Amino acid sequence: MKILSLFDFDGTITKDDSLLKFIRFVVGDTKFIIGLIALSPTLTLYKLKLIPNYKAKQKMLSYFFKGCSEEYFRKVANEYSLNHIDKILRQKAMEKIQWHKEQGHKVVVVSASIDCWLRPWCEKNGLELLATKLEIKDDIVTGKLLSKNCYGVEKVNRIKELYNLEKYDYIYAYGDSSGDKQMLEIAHEKFYKPFKD
Repeated sequence: MKILSLFDFDGTITKDDSLLKFIRFVVGDTKFIIGLIALSPTLTLYKLKLIPNYKAKQKMLSYFFKGCSEEYFRKVANEYSLNHIDKILRQKAMEKIQWHKEQGHKVVVVSASIDCWLRPWCEKNGLELLATKLEIKDDIVTGKLLSKNCYGVEKVNRIKELYNLEKYDYIYAYGDSSGDKQMLEIAHEKFYKPFKD
């Protein structure tokens, strides 16, 4: 049997938001707090659901990283991915991922977070990845998203682009937020907030 296992990342595999943790890791506490204060009007609008997820994310990425060299950004993303993500993992989630791998299932992380700081960790753990891509032009980070934000219905669009679901006998999906709703709906067996302590 061909079986596909789909995992959201932030909040499902992790206890914390990797975007905020990544920014704090790169810029340090002081600049991080100053940035959150400067971005508070945008974050408030997002919390009130007056602007979509991708706009808030783009504003945040642009504020902190616009103008960074690609070389520097990839270096810090790689360092964060390989040395810091392990600190925010949910043990139960990692055990379930390991179980799926032992059964020979294809395991895919489907995340709205940025590809750059998830891919090294996914490769280290033998997992496939679908994530949001950041735009880089002339070796400089623009702060814009290159792809659509991999959230909500876009998660399903990206899954269907890469995998022919009709070829899979069974699909598992794991998520923890409204952004995972559509992904959970395409699964035969779905789990909402399954690893919360």
